[in-house]
Amino acid sequence: MRKVVLCEGNNKMAICMEDCVFMKEIKTNVMRILDKEKVEYTHHEYPHGKDAVDGVTVATLMNQNPDYVFKTLVTKGMGRDYYVFVVPVDHELDLKKCAKSVGEKSVEMIPVKDITKVTGYVRGGCSPLGMKKQFKTTFHITAESIPKIIVSAGKIGYQIDLKPEDLIRLTNGQCADIIKDNKTENGCECRYEDRTHTGFACLNN
Repeated sequence: MRKVVLCEGNNKMAICMEDCVFMKEIKTNVMRILDKEKVEYTHHEYPHGKDAVDGVTVATLMNQNPDYVFKTLVTKGMGRDYYVFVVPVDHELDLKKCAKSVGEKSVEMIPVKDITKVTGYVRGGCSPLGMKKQFKTTFHITAESIPKIIVSAGKIGYQIDLKPEDLIRLTNGQCADIIKDNKTENGCECRYEDRTHTGFACLNN
């Protein structure tokens, strides 16, 4: 019998692994892109099920500073173009600031049902790197002053940790002030009329 310790935030849970099949190391498309570009990174895994986990919880499960863990949000402008915004998990997008940063009159979150069609990723596993198409990408301005940035590796349960300047370069990104002044309770990014997360895109990782 083999004991494995899983970390969930500050709590450690020892479980006995008997007659279990251990999964081989996952290599996501995002990781392959980084390998190809010879960019140094660290990948993290966190306990998960089939459904998305909010960004603040993800940061806690990985014992990481939420200021370094960013979520990827996809919006659509009035001109029908898509825009990607990457912000700390405990903050909420300011859509007016976002629109101004990309030269649009307004932008809105895309519907949940469109996430995979637009990005190629599923909700909760959306990365700014490796989408079907490289959309104009804007990082919150704090990305310029932190030692590392952690974003989804393109699969629920997996995150990558790398230098912000490398990620910004690979996505042809820019930085701007795109968040509201107040923090969110759980890193949830959804419309006021849709707190159940069923109607609009809430891409926390």
